[in-house]
Amino acid sequence: MEEEIIISGRMNHKVDPFLHIWGWEIAFYLFVGGLAAGILFFASFYYLRGKDKELPSAVKWAPMIAPFILVLGLGALFLDLHHKLYFWRLYTTVRLQSPMSWGAWTLMVVTPLSVIWSATYLRELWPNWDWKFKWLYDLEAFFIKYRRVLAWIMVFYSVILGIYTGILLSAFNARPLWNTSILGPLFLASGLSAGAAVIMGFSKNELERRLFSQLDLVIIAVELFFIIHLFMGLLASTEVQIEAAQLFLGGPYTLPFWIFVVFIGMVVPALLELLELRGQKIPVIIPVILILVGNIMLRFIFVYAGQASRYLY
Repeated sequence: MEEEIIISGRMNHKVDPFLHIWGWEIAFYLFVGGLAAGILFFASFYYLRGKDKELPSAVKWAPMIAPFILVLGLGALFLDLHHKLYFWRLYTTVRLQSPMSWGAWTLMVVTPLSVIWSATYLRELWPNWDWKFKWLYDLEAFFIKYRRVLAWIMVFYSVILGIYTGILLSAFNARPLWNTSILGPLFLASGLSAGAAVIMGFSKNELERRLFSQLDLVIIAVELFFIIHLFMGLLASTEVQIEAAQLFLGGPYTLPFWIFVVFIGMVVPALLELLELRGQKIPVIIPVILILVGNIMLRFIFVYAGQASRYLY
């Protein structure tokens, strides 16, 4: 009998020439998860600050889409599962050391929270809305009474959801590009930027739009700071991390990343927002679309580029 010891992952057709286990489903989920986190964070944060009357789009209107995009993200995750009928097993245990366990339980809390939050504003936004059943009116009254408690829970879990979308990748030590603690804060900042952009798109209030333009400028600056330090950390590390950075510095992901993510998704929207703050008439839909395009491209590029980075050759 002849026995072999395989010391390289290159024998697997899904690893050679590079890992391609995760596809568009994961990247799309990371995008909508970050977007929902940003929307829900601003809704709960400004409600707690007593700004629900001044900032109706942030607190009431934009959160209406959060349940739908979360369901889309969960649908994408379900499509990615190989053993789809066993997804429920994630909810039979809590593993604090597992990012996927954190994510599963966070989504279990955030998704119904987003539905409840939106439901408490339905009759305020659409006065003719009819719940049909008395018990639904009673349930609505209960949650309106404790809306502040909901806001505290939601602000906490929205931050966890936003950071988790980056930590899910950074927990994979075998992928040099992902193995950095900056991905969590970077993806959180990116999600907040997307959330601010969507709120600007909903808003008809000049004060509200101006506030979120200013906020988004700060968030974009923070994103650029994280991106710079991400590459500084990779280039100052071992050979495999340097080669991972080279994917964006002359490698195959150079043009997509620097054009779609940094230039189109950050620099151009920031310039447009600056011009708008200085009194220029800029259609709000333009920076909103550019920011969302940059956000989704960031997720797709990092998911695919991370799988292209490796230790074994």
